[in-house]
Amino acid sequence: MTRTPQGPQDDLQPEAQADPQHRGAQPSEPPQSETPLSMGARASAAASAASAAASSAASAASKRLSDGPIPRRLQSLSSRMRAEGWEEPGPDLKKYRSQWRANLRFVLQRVLFKGLVRSLVTQTVHVPRRVKSVRGPYVLVSNHTSHLDAPLLAQSLPWAQARFISTGVARDYFFDVWYRRIFVRALFNAFPIDRDGSRQNAGFSKRLLRSGVPIIVFPEGGRQQSGVTAAFKPGAAALASSIGVPIIPAAIIGAHEAMPKGRNWPVPGKPPVGVVFGDPMMAREGETVTEYMDRVHDAVLALLETHRPQILSASPARRSTP
Repeated sequence: MTRTPQGPQDDLQPEAQADPQHRGAQPSEPPQSETPLSMGARASAAASAASAAASSAASAASKRLSDGPIPRRLQSLSSRMRAEGWEEPGPDLKKYRSQWRANLRFVLQRVLFKGLVRSLVTQTVHVPRRVKSVRGPYVLVSNHTSHLDAPLLAQSLPWAQARFISTGVARDYFFDVWYRRIFVRALFNAFPIDRDGSRQNAGFSKRLLRSGVPIIVFPEGGRQQSGVTAAFKPGAAALASSIGVPIIPAAIIGAHEAMPKGRNWPVPGKPPVGVVFGDPMMAREGETVTEYMDRVHDAVLALLETHRPQILSASPARRSTP
């Protein structure tokens, strides 16, 4: 007798017969083997159902796109320039992203200058977690009362965020004298700012940001002799919002008391000095650059008010490590 091969459904028959529910049941006719024609029909039906589901999903996605983009719960801490890709630096900007220059600055800022600063002042640094997560270019905005400010900011940031950071300095004072130009470029990766209205370097800071170079801006326009924070000019907010990069607010506390305008060396006694960074800020939808800058100004004032008592009461024995 020739034995007919069993299909997949035939393998399930013994289990069904062993089930207690089937013990008293009348034997039924064995199921008919599925023909190639019926299998093809089932496959065709499944394909039609899958096609209909895909069409429905595509229609829903199209409707969501027509309704506008889905808002994100939290704006990225990185610039949109990182997703789009930075521009290739031109011949005059390649030095600002030079790796060997960055390595030189690391030695100058993090070894030599930091050791000098620690021997002269009692330094405290506070860097929130969200600042450490920033990647790509940004604008660092701070109050300005002393020549200590720029080096304190540059050496207080984590190296991942500070490697290529560039500081704007007065062209007529630093860049027009060759040895000062070499000094500020080596130590601060500095770029020139025109104070005489010549606009000789207009747009330079925007080109730096587009090339992936973060910058430091002192929006008060100069060092404040009184030590009191003045109003912020909106240029930094206009620059950041036009490029799509975040602003990191920072407060420098005690630098005016340690080395006010007119002094070339900190006062003796290792006076307390602190650098406190705030969370990165992005321009809000519909917000003007003036309103954006006002928010940044308020953030810096809040950092000053919150941390000033603790930092100014610090002693050399209580110095914190950045």
